[in-house]
Amino acid sequence: MTRSSQAVAYRQPSVLRSGADGRHLGLETSRGATPTGVEDHPRFFAGFLTSPQVAAAGLLAVADVAAARYYQPQLRASLDPVVTGNGDRLRFESFSGCGGVYARLDVLGPGLDGGEVGHGTTNVDVNNPLREALSRLGSDDPLHLRVGPEELAVTTLDGPVVEKKVPLPDRWLRGFAEAQVIAAGFDLRAELPADEAVRFLRSLPRGGTARRGSAGPGWVVPVGRGLRPTTRPVPGAVCLPGPERLAALQRVLRHATALRVYGPQSALAASGTAAAWEVVLPGMRLTLTLSPDPARGFSGEGGVLDALATDEAAEDAELIAVLLAWEPRVDVADLAASAGLSPERVRAALVRLGTSGRVGYDTAEAAYFHRELPYDAGRVERHNPRLRSARALVAAGAVALDGEAATVTAEDGHLHRVRDTAGVLSCSCLWWAKYRGGRGPCKHALAVRMVRRGAAVERDKRQDEKQDGKQDEKQSLAQDMAQGVAEIGGGA
Repeated sequence: MTRSSQAVAYRQPSVLRSGADGRHLGLETSRGATPTGVEDHPRFFAGFLTSPQVAAAGLLAVADVAAARYYQPQLRASLDPVVTGNGDRLRFESFSGCGGVYARLDVLGPGLDGGEVGHGTTNVDVNNPLREALSRLGSDDPLHLRVGPEELAVTTLDGPVVEKKVPLPDRWLRGFAEAQVIAAGFDLRAELPADEAVRFLRSLPRGGTARRGSAGPGWVVPVGRGLRPTTRPVPGAVCLPGPERLAALQRVLRHATALRVYGPQSALAASGTAAAWEVVLPGMRLTLTLSPDPARGFSGEGGVLDALATDEAAEDAELIAVLLAWEPRVDVADLAASAGLSPERVRAALVRLGTSGRVGYDTAEAAYFHRELPYDAGRVERHNPRLRSARALVAAGAVALDGEAATVTAEDGHLHRVRDTAGVLSCSCLWWAKYRGGRGPCKHALAVRMVRRGAAVERDKRQDEKQDGKQDEKQSLAQDMAQGVAEIGGGA
């Protein structure tokens, strides 16, 4: 597994302290992106939390996921949560060490008081002493939250006093992109009131290691006001693979006002699907998105491949990136109107921007949001083996189009037949036989799409040139006619 390290530096450790005017929670920021450019230790908020205990529990839940490996646990993960200021809310995000659980705490306007929320994205320090202090927070006395450095620290310290080397496996980086692509296809599947939410979540196993069961993934189906487990994907069911991976939600159960479950409309795939579990809290939301299998991280789902494979999406992404303004809700229709693009091209551009962490997706609001993670989109593309292989097949001239079908000559000389059925490409290769399109296109289908897009571009170009030639002929004929009329008039 390819890994790199990111230096995360803080002015001082984050801390929870008591004062004459109440408790003060200081979350120290690292280097981050803001509307004015990259800044060291940006400040996003200084004000009060309206529900201190709820916010502390939610932040601990996000930190739990960042430190966890739910499948084949090894050493604890060490990726600090990411915080984004969107002007009207703060978002705290993390990914599990195994790459199969994405967590986000949205502290909304009603959860904040007495301060303006800035714009930008950076890591925040959540150290062990802070975790212990937050877990002991036992009253709802006023709690002041500061996300950013102390003014005194900025003016008196020449450099960071806390520095971490954070390992960043490439599959974590790809996971952020794949999770938002998958979540964009979710709908609300069930909503439980507080009492039923608590009853259901407390019935789930808490400890142990999540494992891929021999009987396949688990499922739940809405019944009355609650959820009932089922052994098969009946209509209306929601997949729940590895229920142990919802353990972080236990942190906030006593504060829950509702539980919402999101998943794809069609959940009849026996192999399982991803799903998002959202606990509604006073002024906040805590969401965990689970991959389709405990042993299956988000990085290999293949949802971004089509957007990465087209030059059109790359050009559109550059334009859309300029129009993003740290909005908490990115309206696709508004972006399409501003950019002069179709909504489909805007969505493809947003998917591509997601590969570098520049957008996320909020299932509760069914909308993208702007953030800036410190990831390189080119790096994500380079480390995607199916994309590299597809480009190599195209470069080698291995794709032969034949109407709605195509033949691809693989590197070992084997011929694979790719067919188009209502816009869905199937292939005769082992990858398709195993996943049936459930993890994105195989390299052969991806290569066929690349070649077809290239052929379509060339065809459109020829048509434009032909149309331009006809227009030139018409203009030339009109000029000749006008000159002839002028000569006749002059002769008269």
